[in-house]
Amino acid sequence: MEPGTIDNLCILYQSSDFIVVNKHWDLRIDSKLWYETLTLQSQLKRRFPELADPHTYYGFRFCHQLDFSTSGALCVALNKAAAGSAYRCFRDRLVTKAYLALVRGHVSQRRMTISYAIGKNTTEGMTHMMCIDGTEGCDNPKPCQSELIVLERGSYSGDPVTKVLLQPLTGRTHQLRVHCSAIGHPIVGDFTYSHRQDSSPYRMMLHAYYLRIPTSTELIEVCAPDPFLTSMDSNWVPQQVLHQLDETIQELKEKMMQKQEEQSQEAVLGGGEEEAQEAAGSPETEEQRACCEQWLAEWALE
Repeated sequence: MEPGTIDNLCILYQSSDFIVVNKHWDLRIDSKLWYETLTLQSQLKRRFPELADPHTYYGFRFCHQLDFSTSGALCVALNKAAAGSAYRCFRDRLVTKAYLALVRGHVSQRRMTISYAIGKNTTEGMTHMMCIDGTEGCDNPKPCQSELIVLERGSYSGDPVTKVLLQPLTGRTHQLRVHCSAIGHPIVGDFTYSHRQDSSPYRMMLHAYYLRIPTSTELIEVCAPDPFLTSMDSNWVPQQVLHQLDETIQELKEKMMQKQEEQSQEAVLGGGEEEAQEAAGSPETEEQRACCEQWLAEWALE
């Protein structure tokens, strides 16, 4: 995957209600800074000018977030009803998201659940960071869980690294980055959570690989091509395969489908869902905008 430009937006999925893009690394979703003109929003406006909605906060209804440094699958709703349908999937924990990462060192366990609570770091000079419970200056830590599955062990530029699949079971800012750092295996190229040591790779090696959103009207299911292949980056040399990626994704999918089936009857008995039935052209209220911003903030998972 090449660096992002205004013209090379990659579309993974498109319907009348949703678009899923393969976001480039080192690209913000949106920016109000005058000098930061290349964003996902500007790419979308360039490619789909007719779909931009000036009445929304971002110009487009982003269903979740990806960090500036993270690449991969990101879903955009094209109208209020679609956004509401996607929101309910996140609210009811029916969304399956899985990330690929290269982490420093060889992870000894084949699978592990990481359960550190995460809060905001209030230490001077570190307020842009999150931290785990027990760290000095860690404010309001909340319970978090991430699943880690080892795919391959190998080396990157001669140093030992492990290719892993990460599944966030909760949604906290920088969750995957903080959790990997907390277990002693920071993500390759993560300058912030490697204590400012890891600056040599061309990017942070975290990629939103798999996304499944079973909305009430359509199933969104996409894979953003794996960028961590030797054919794409010769610095990465796998040496030992522990789990096959396709089989691992299928396992996650089956678990989530079972959960969805178990919850389906409860959803029906709950009565009519809160469908967004407002006229397509009506402006977004301040309350809806604030709700959208809060929702986005809670789903900055990487």
